[in-house]
Amino acid sequence: MIYTVTLNPALDKTVEIPSFTVDSVNRITAMRTDPGGKGINVSKVIQKLGGQSVAVGILGGVTGRGIQSAVQEMGLETSFYFVEGETRTNLKVIDPVNRTNTDINEPGLTVSKEVLEELLSQLLARLSADDLVVLSGSLPKGAPKDTYYSWGTACRERGAKVLLDADGELLAAGLEASPYLIKPNNHELSRLLHKTLETKEELAQAARGLMERYGIAKAVVSMGGDGALYVTREETVYAEGLKVPVGSTVGAGDSVVAALAVAEERGLGLEEAVRLSSATGAANVMCSGSQAAEYEVIESLLAKVVFHRL
Repeated sequence: MIYTVTLNPALDKTVEIPSFTVDSVNRITAMRTDPGGKGINVSKVIQKLGGQSVAVGILGGVTGRGIQSAVQEMGLETSFYFVEGETRTNLKVIDPVNRTNTDINEPGLTVSKEVLEELLSQLLARLSADDLVVLSGSLPKGAPKDTYYSWGTACRERGAKVLLDADGELLAAGLEASPYLIKPNNHELSRLLHKTLETKEELAQAARGLMERYGIAKAVVSMGGDGALYVTREETVYAEGLKVPVGSTVGAGDSVVAALAVAEERGLGLEEAVRLSSATGAANVMCSGSQAAEYEVIESLLAKVVFHRL
């Protein structure tokens, strides 16, 4: 089973504003809302890929109840812990004229260490050997900065494979838990190592260095429209970016993580994982908001994925 962990979920409100201008009146031409947060986004895509997952997370208030209802209506299995307060609403502003995506994210709930420990205990009680746990996204206020270290270590000790998708100090802490797979993008990897990594070779070398240092089996470095690097202990593959019409980049990285989790659970080889995750990421870029692309769209892109071994 795949478990996705979203400790700081959100209701994603996506609006389209042509020629979005700061310090001016802007008119919304289209709008949609989706249950969001990186782990929840991963679960939505896993379902479209024909897989199953359990969405684990912390919710609060009317917004939280709305997210739970929306996710359950999608047919997803959930394990949410409710606390006092109101789950955040994040605003995503898409400007189709200037081709920009602007995120305005609320800070979210304040959560105690005791709540996090209880939720982790509930997750560990369900875990079996060879389950997959996706740890991704930001942390709520009140959460220790080493939360992904403690969660990652506990899940790994239960025999689960941990997939980590985080940034900054959360990524740095999570690496110490020796996750099975990491998926930083090129900017996150550069920030982590405090130097600008520009070429594919530099990024691959940096990823391999982290794998060797922390005992990580696999690393995927996404580079937006420029594709992605897939690094294992034996080889490195570069997948070119698919050229598709852009609806929204929100959740694109989450869709890649979802495909990687499904590929791992099914025991797919590297080439199959590259094709599936590249096609899934591109298909979700074509969607509006943080909705998940239908499998038919993903399937139509599989044969178009081009990759090379470095």
